Amino acid sequence: MDNYYLNKLEFNKITEILANYAVTKAGQNLCLELTPTSNSLEVTHNLKATTEAKSLIEKNGSAPFYDIDEADMFIKTIKSQKATTLKGLLTLATILRNARELKQYFISSEDYQILEDYFSMLYINKDIENKIFINIIDENTIADSASPKLNSIRKQYKNLEQEIKKKLNNIIHSNTYSKYIQDPIVTIRNDRFVIPVKQEYQSNIKGFAHDYSASGSTIFIEPLEVFDLNNTINNLKIDEEIEINRILEEYSSMFYPIFKELKADIDTIALLDFIFAKAKYALELKATEPIINDKKEINLIKAKHPLIDKDKVIPIDINIGQEFSCLVITGPNTGGKTVTLKTVGLLTLMAMSGMHIPASDNSSIYIFDNVFADIGDEQSIQESLSTFSSHIKNIVKIIESSTANSLILLDELGSGTDPLEGSSLAISILEHFYNKDNLILATTHYPQVKNYALTNKGFKNASCEFDLKTLKPTYKLLIGIPGKSMAFAISEKLGISKEILNRANDFMDEDAISIEDLLKSIHDEKEIIDNKQIEIDKNLIQITDLRKSLEKDNREQELKNKMKIEQAKIEARDILLEAKDNATEIIREMKNNSSDLTSLENLRNKLNKSIKDINFIEDIKETTDTKPEDIHIDDEVYIISLNQNGIVLSNVDRKNKVQVEIGNMKTYIDLNDIKPLGKNTTKEINKKINYASTMKSKNIPTEINIIGLTVDEAIPLVDKYIDDAMLSNLVNIRIVHGKGSGKLRQGIQTYLKSDKRIKSFRLGIFGEGDQGVTVAELNK
Repeated sequence: MDNYYLNKLEFNKITEILANYAVTKAGQNLCLELTPTSNSLEVTHNLKATTEAKSLIEKNGSAPFYDIDEADMFIKTIKSQKATTLKGLLTLATILRNARELKQYFISSEDYQILEDYFSMLYINKDIENKIFINIIDENTIADSASPKLNSIRKQYKNLEQEIKKKLNNIIHSNTYSKYIQDPIVTIRNDRFVIPVKQEYQSNIKGFAHDYSASGSTIFIEPLEVFDLNNTINNLKIDEEIEINRILEEYSSMFYPIFKELKADIDTIALLDFIFAKAKYALELKATEPIINDKKEINLIKAKHPLIDKDKVIPIDINIGQEFSCLVITGPNTGGKTVTLKTVGLLTLMAMSGMHIPASDNSSIYIFDNVFADIGDEQSIQESLSTFSSHIKNIVKIIESSTANSLILLDELGSGTDPLEGSSLAISILEHFYNKDNLILATTHYPQVKNYALTNKGFKNASCEFDLKTLKPTYKLLIGIPGKSMAFAISEKLGISKEILNRANDFMDEDAISIEDLLKSIHDEKEIIDNKQIEIDKNLIQITDLRKSLEKDNREQELKNKMKIEQAKIEARDILLEAKDNATEIIREMKNNSSDLTSLENLRNKLNKSIKDINFIEDIKETTDTKPEDIHIDDEVYIISLNQNGIVLSNVDRKNKVQVEIGNMKTYIDLNDIKPLGKNTTKEINKKINYASTMKSKNIPTEINIIGLTVDEAIPLVDKYIDDAMLSNLVNIRIVHGKGSGKLRQGIQTYLKSDKRIKSFRLGIFGEGDQGVTVAELNK
């Protein structure tokens, strides 16, 4: 695809922004080199990869990437089987570490089939990685543990150093020599331990002079007592250097057999970094994956130009390719016509590059073989071309290069020349592209072009709304309505007299004015009707919701009332049963005493009759043969008398009753009034949800990336991340704040000092991000 047209639509600015979301240099290069493709299978694959990466970021946070500098150079060294430097070893080990951490970050799932292919390509070797990072401290320092011999040499060196310093300190502080010493310190000159002696006492201390102070008043002398020791220590330095070189060769040789795997890792990490950069940019834009259609249609819903401030950009709805294939946009200057063209062109290019677009779900794009744009002032002083000539030259190139599957964007078509000839030429050019079966978007001021679009099949007018009160465009696109230049209205607002405007109006074509006014009037009326319909639909939804709410409240109230009645009946029956028991007991006692029992027996009979008269559950029309062993806690049951389902809360009691939860209420129900329905699936689902939530907490990433945020924005995110990390039993976490001015790093570290959850923290070392990363250890 021609870079000339990509730059016209500012696609180069998109790739530059995209590169800022990549971490590795190689990933940034892939962003900057990104170009659209006309291969629909490749586009679909790339869009899906972006979608998967976006989903993974939302679940796991940002993927861990390291900026592995100069890696290619070090791989070339080991490819030729030569020893590399400490920095080289650390860089190669960092590749392995990055590959391993990316593998740990990834979640294998059917939802991530494309990414799984890439992540599975990563080669890891933890043994080599660990050996390097354990034994190499930084690019200038190798640990004593790198080899037994190195450890022995350094121990000897340390012991000799202490012995030399002890002897020299004895000289410095002795009664004999202390008066000859300039300063009571031991220092080093020419890699040998020396003491500073006053120049006038040089002859009083036997030894070798190695250096003089700038003033000449001090001579640095190596006393004879430490001469042999200094020689020995220098020999140890040589031995140390030889052993370090041997270790470098040994450690480098570990990478010789895997240089191809390391190179593949670099390429794969760069590709993943590139994909995740697209995903992060999509999240920033609140962009969505467009539908790819094969019908040569563009349907953008609430589309936004990605380079305009997201708080100021006005979304547009635009469709072309269904009822018409040429859209003619008219209206005043600065009314948003060119922005509309650029929005359509740029979003098409983004989709063809595997990027999500800032538009609503279900927006659809066709994969064109090319996108051609003639936009802006093309006047060329060097070639002595007028604006008109330069535009025509560009259009000739488009005519020669385009095919039926090309998208054509033409701004101010036919302008810069005689209006009559310009409009006629514009119509002819549009007709040519239409007959060629192109999709065309064009802007113009010419009424002849508007009239042509009004009366010819396959063409459609559109306009960008303009607010006369503020003299500013609203950028709202009105499809089906031709726009006016608003020259008279704008001129009147700016102070042109009515006399001049009235006279100018006399020269206008009344028919053209009437048609435009009529169409605008129809559109305005339709908009009023549409707004009223929206209001009606909104009210209907509210009424429906209110009705459902009232019905639910009524059902709940009926249930409450019913349960109150049943509860009252239970209580009444219990009182009567208790009274009967009491009466029976009294009768028994009186029988024993042979008293007149007639009146008491009559009382008991009345109580029996009252108990029978109480219909404990009036509405039971059927009974069940449910047995106590059929009922289990947490089972779902059906209560016949209440016509409701409930959850069992207790086992069957001695009165053959079960406590049941119905909605938010709890009551006791007779066993014969219950039908078991089986296991309560709702609680099982909740258990699964809780389990899933627990499992999710185990997938908390080991780092959080807050680059680009202010301190106030970053601290709440870090605070929440530390909570999640504590719940996941992480020991160490990485906070990636970048180097920058250092304000974000300082703010985060100040916050960590006061956080009791933090045991300790430090800046990252080589391979961890250096000063761009703070590594913290959590309290447990």
